[in-house]
Amino acid sequence: MHFKELNLIEPILAALKTKGYEVPTPIQAAAIPPILLGRDVLGCAQTGTGKTAAFALPVLQNITQKQGTKQGAIRVLVLSPTRELAVQIGESFAAYSKGLKVRGTTVFGGVSDMPQKQKLRQGVDILVATPGRLMDLHAQRALSLDKVEILVLDEADRMMDMGFIHDVRKIAALIPAQRQTLFFSATMPPEIRSLAKSLLRDPVNVEVAPVSAAANNIEQAVYMVSRNSKPSLLRHLLSDTSIRRALVFTRTKHGADRVCKTLERYRIFAEALHGNKTQGARQRALSNFKSGQTRILVATDIASRGIDVTDISHVFNFDLPEVPETYVHRIGRTARAGASGIAYAFCDSEERSYLRGIERLIRQQLKIVPLPVLEETLAPIPQSEPGTMRPRSAAPSHRPASSGPGRREPVRAYGHGGGHGGGGSRPRSEGAARPQRTYSNAAGGSSRPRFESDSNSDSQRPQSRDGETVGSQGQGSQHGRKPFWQKSRPTAGKRYS
Repeated sequence: MHFKELNLIEPILAALKTKGYEVPTPIQAAAIPPILLGRDVLGCAQTGTGKTAAFALPVLQNITQKQGTKQGAIRVLVLSPTRELAVQIGESFAAYSKGLKVRGTTVFGGVSDMPQKQKLRQGVDILVATPGRLMDLHAQRALSLDKVEILVLDEADRMMDMGFIHDVRKIAALIPAQRQTLFFSATMPPEIRSLAKSLLRDPVNVEVAPVSAAANNIEQAVYMVSRNSKPSLLRHLLSDTSIRRALVFTRTKHGADRVCKTLERYRIFAEALHGNKTQGARQRALSNFKSGQTRILVATDIASRGIDVTDISHVFNFDLPEVPETYVHRIGRTARAGASGIAYAFCDSEERSYLRGIERLIRQQLKIVPLPVLEETLAPIPQSEPGTMRPRSAAPSHRPASSGPGRREPVRAYGHGGGHGGGGSRPRSEGAARPQRTYSNAAGGSSRPRFESDSNSDSQRPQSRDGETVGSQGQGSQHGRKPFWQKSRPTAGKRYS
């Protein structure tokens, strides 16, 4: 089957030809005809199957052929869970709508809303938005949703995981009830089916390639490795320059940063993509990865939604996901558009239950690869180079040696200062002279030596105010002052004499 057989108009076919698309994917072939007829659609397909084009192409054709709506009003609303996915959907609409008189924009959080408001004031037909920013703009009366004809929910299961379901219900209540609703999700748990039932009317169910089925052209394997050895194993594998483009998945945001820092110490450059990054940093990391400037991208599951790169050769599961379906989504980032790919998983002793759940879901046992000899394949970057890091084992010691001729520990007093301070000092080497220092007492008296020579003569010891030799009681520090716990404290209402 070709796109021409799906009754698409000529401008859309020309845009598809420019993109190099001639044959629709199964989800596209199944979803486009009912959407063109105005039916609600409930679609379930795994990542990388072409869900975006499955709803973007017929939606563009429907709003182009249907006239009569107020010019500049929002006619299509597409909800996306993440900023990266929203940008990707907006770019797809822009690419497919060349030659059509359709305007669209994308709004999301993490950036200033002033340019987005200005774009909305100019009027748009298609709005791609994340739920949070859409609610903010609606509360500021920067947009109106009373003319929306088509509502699209993409990656609905991820919206539920991120806690956007309540916002989705509120947004659906702001849209006219007489509308076309398109509901797409990678998984269909009971909660998602319940939400779809409340939003759809007599939908056409389209389910292609269930989530339990991984692509056949992905070579999967697992390394049984301890947690502490995971960074060394990843560094060893990524040192292979034949890996063109690799995607590394971690469970947490801080874990992604740690992996990047570890690789950077050994001249393997990688960028992190997660929710703690600013929108500008996330977009730069994603753009560098797409253009090939960055060979390795370390991402979390939520931030990875929206990574649409066709030539990812390797996927590394640095941390196994707790949800088995997430594993299928991760490895689905490789082997796109008929290409082949390799997916490696790192499993430690605490993750073996996750591995068993994954194998039950995909109905196959992952091949266990023997651990290689984890040697230092790349020398650490020397500390002398600016902007680099030194491994902790190579950090120099800044404490001088305490033994040997002419070497001594620096003498440091741990008193409260002034003439009333107490406390001891660190030991010093035999025969080493104390430095002569002076200080003023707390009462403003004359300065006197704080440290004297090593002579034990009482005549050379500092004298207290009453003339008694300090340090002659045998207690206190070697400088003659009492420890702070033996000092007398002034009673209330009295002052120091």
